[in-house]
Amino acid sequence: MTDRSGVSLLLARYGTALALVVLLAFNFAVTPNFATWQTLNVNLTQVSTIVIVAVGMTLVIATGGIDLSVGSLMAISGALAPMIFLGNLVGIGGVPVAVAVAMFVAVAATTLLGAFNGWLIARYCIQPIVATLVLYIAGRGIAQVMTNGNLQVFKLAEFQWIGLGRPFGIPAQVILMLCIVTLAAWMLARTNFGRQLLAIGGNERAARLSGIATGRIKIAVYAISGALAGLAGLVVIAINSASDANLVGMGMELDAIAAVAVGGTLLSGGRATIIGTLLGALVIQLVRYTLLANGVPDAAALVCKAAIIIGAVWLQERGRTA
Repeated sequence: MTDRSGVSLLLARYGTALALVVLLAFNFAVTPNFATWQTLNVNLTQVSTIVIVAVGMTLVIATGGIDLSVGSLMAISGALAPMIFLGNLVGIGGVPVAVAVAMFVAVAATTLLGAFNGWLIARYCIQPIVATLVLYIAGRGIAQVMTNGNLQVFKLAEFQWIGLGRPFGIPAQVILMLCIVTLAAWMLARTNFGRQLLAIGGNERAARLSGIATGRIKIAVYAISGALAGLAGLVVIAINSASDANLVGMGMELDAIAAVAVGGTLLSGGRATIIGTLLGALVIQLVRYTLLANGVPDAAALVCKAAIIIGAVWLQERGRTA
């Protein structure tokens, strides 16, 4: 291996972490009031829902797939839960029971819809981008029909703890994000399920011939992606104290894919890193914050995000050929 190829391999593996360190150092030196708890709180709060969705996206991409429906599934979850606890659809047990049922039903619904995506892909061999495009288009329409396009406003502490709670002074959604990242990273590295989904992404035909139930794994992976999207939808509406089917989850699929790509997961499948996805989301969030905090327009931040994605994919390819 030449020195140049060795550097390319190191950048492909650790470039995201290095970029995060450089961004942190720059902000500590230049950006006013960066080294405060308030700044940390704002950035972690804003990135948490992206990471939650991106974890599911990482698992999907690891199998060689893609999930364009996550934003629409967030809208469905965000529309369904308030309908239950505001519409008095649960008449026994009071508000806590209504809230618990609302959260369970909302996430269960998006889990089933995610499994439907996986079923289309596994049963009928439909390309993932096409199969998930169905719910990307129809899902938001379903959410809008469910609410008649109306804004659902609420103020309910029993529900909003998931977005506004501060146990030990830490935002509840940040704790939830870290728990999901930890569990997913362990699952991917330490379980047969994790090894099997990576095998499918690496070579699906070989995985099938080795006895792996590729169809079941795909359905499970897309179901997990749907569940996490539904959970993220609940966090978003809890923070906003309102549910708007027109806006909840809008563009989330692109943010999640960007975090996965920047984090080092191969977009072709077969190799994935959950921690890398977390770092990728933090890098993208911190770039945007850095530019805005130093007076650069948000439009420029979007251009920088695109440049970061291109650079991450380029480094991946250099690392693969090194």
